[in-house]
Amino acid sequence: MFMTFLLLFILTLFFMLVGRIVAGKKGMIIAFVLACVMNMGAYWFSDSIILSTYGAEPAPAGHRLERISHELARKAGMPLPTVYIIPTDSPNAFATGRNPEHAAVAATRGILSLLNDDQLAAVMAHEMGHVKNYDMLVGSVAATISGAVLILSRMALFFGGRDNASFGKRLAVSIVAPVAATVITMAISRDREYKADEFSARLTRRPMDLAGALRSLERGVQRIPMQDASPQTAHMFIVHPFSASSIGELFSTHPPVEKRIERLAQLAREIQ
Repeated sequence: MFMTFLLLFILTLFFMLVGRIVAGKKGMIIAFVLACVMNMGAYWFSDSIILSTYGAEPAPAGHRLERISHELARKAGMPLPTVYIIPTDSPNAFATGRNPEHAAVAATRGILSLLNDDQLAAVMAHEMGHVKNYDMLVGSVAATISGAVLILSRMALFFGGRDNASFGKRLAVSIVAPVAATVITMAISRDREYKADEFSARLTRRPMDLAGALRSLERGVQRIPMQDASPQTAHMFIVHPFSASSIGELFSTHPPVEKRIERLAQLAREIQ
């Protein structure tokens, strides 16, 4: 959690610095308000938007996925989430919802056929960790600031910035600023993935079940990438929904699977 707040603090300072350079106080405020409106709207309606985007269907009553998810929620002392199945053979899962009382977890048809019950429980416990830790809210705050940096840099480039900011300086900021903000936002996302992994390990008391699941999912996604996945929602899945070779580590929303497995192995030694 400390790392997340530190990165958010750095991202906020970066936004203020860019704002002062290219648009002054007034431009900075306008960009921040616009980003807040867009991202908070997305946060408030994120569950219905993302579930509809991937054609998720409610899991039948008593389904294996519902049973496992609800057992984990009871064990964690959380409200029971709504459970969905996504009709794709690419193996993956995600959680959505603005708080534990309005949470949903979803798993693809591919992950249900790939993993055994223990591994599936470990994956869904990971998703419960995102819900428990309010990661949708954290992600929305990061996206708001990052989006404000993007808007601000574009405003300065196309509409002019402060009088003492040359076009060259504004052009440089419009290129560098969004990249830097994106890198920080991705770092926040990776930190939350580690925390959700730890939550799963401690809830199930079987960290290596998640380790085995992650390895299987990585191979499964390489075989069957999620063809209809949007880059804007990639961070929500437990493993990146595209082929690993298609994205650099620096810009990945997820830590490398090998590093996640190393941490889980260390947790397994601690828990024993």
